[in-house]
Amino acid sequence: MRWVCVVLLWLGSTAFAEDTDLELVLLADASGSIDAREIAFQLEGYAQAITDPQVLEAIARTAYGEIAVTYVEWATNQGVVVDWMRIRDAEDAERFAEALRNGPRSAYGSNAIGAALLEGLRMMDENEMVGFRRVIDFSGDSVRNYTGPSIEEARTRVVAAGVTINALPILRPDDPGRAQGGLEDAYESQIIGGPGAFVVTAEDRESFAEAVRRKLFLEISDAGAGRVVAGN
Repeated sequence: MRWVCVVLLWLGSTAFAEDTDLELVLLADASGSIDAREIAFQLEGYAQAITDPQVLEAIARTAYGEIAVTYVEWATNQGVVVDWMRIRDAEDAERFAEALRNGPRSAYGSNAIGAALLEGLRMMDENEMVGFRRVIDFSGDSVRNYTGPSIEEARTRVVAAGVTINALPILRPDDPGRAQGGLEDAYESQIIGGPGAFVVTAEDRESFAEAVRRKLFLEISDAGAGRVVAGN
């Protein structure tokens, strides 16, 4: 009888632990290189992406029919703009999008990418749900790391915890892009990691919303790997 109780408790805890398909931390750049107009532009891009019909269809097709998402801005500090929210359907997605559009700027200062990645891991470790998959979705326009843990140290810890890091480099006009030494190469070699990790590039501000939509679709569908350019 004792063993039966133990097995039932184990099965119950396992079911609870896998109560969502994907835990997704959206880490968005709010450092000094991002002005207020660009902050609003990013928020709108994610709001449009999360409500996109193709993204919603991808959510519906997951094993649990839902994902859990939070939106966090990063700079010297990290600030939660929208806390964890389960998204199952268009109504949930609209609530998340509305919260994004009304969210205040929450992070300021210089770059602390390593600290941001570790904050994403902490938020997944300490929330009340443990998804079947865990992903950090990192976006930014630089690979500099002025304060806090190094990017290499943070990435190693995050990946060792079974979390995949995907990245969205936002290129500026003078960036060499896919050429050696460009931001895209830097994100691929220094930021991403874990099973199926990939980079989706926003080659300019105009392609940002499409890049976000494409990246969310690939992450939710668990179909990403390698390098993707928005619009291709």
